[in-house]
Amino acid sequence: MAQLRQDYDEFTERQAEIIVVGPENGAAFREYWQEEELPYVGLPDPKHSVLKRYGQEVSLFKLGRMPAQVIVDQQGIARFVHYGHDMTDIPENEEIFAILDVLNVPNSP
Repeated sequence: MAQLRQDYDEFTERQAEIIVVGPENGAAFREYWQEEELPYVGLPDPKHSVLKRYGQEVSLFKLGRMPAQVIVDQQGIARFVHYGHDMTDIPENEEIFAILDVLNVPNSP
């Protein structure tokens, strides 16, 4: 999440909003967000309804939920999905920026 915070302004310049969904309850999420002063939205999902809907994998052998990144356009269509195979398998922000740049071109896929 540090790389998201570091480049938050670049995401917003591309008309993107970051929403981090996690399995913690509301109180734990709120406390973490306040401690870390995170500029983006945090959505607690203790019943895992959002995480399941987007197909985020759980692997007990790999210490829990695997990272997942989804770009959803303004019409609610998932335009990019990356499911990590381990906790370090997260696309670089530059890769996400390139996808956002394409999606922001009028009449793009």
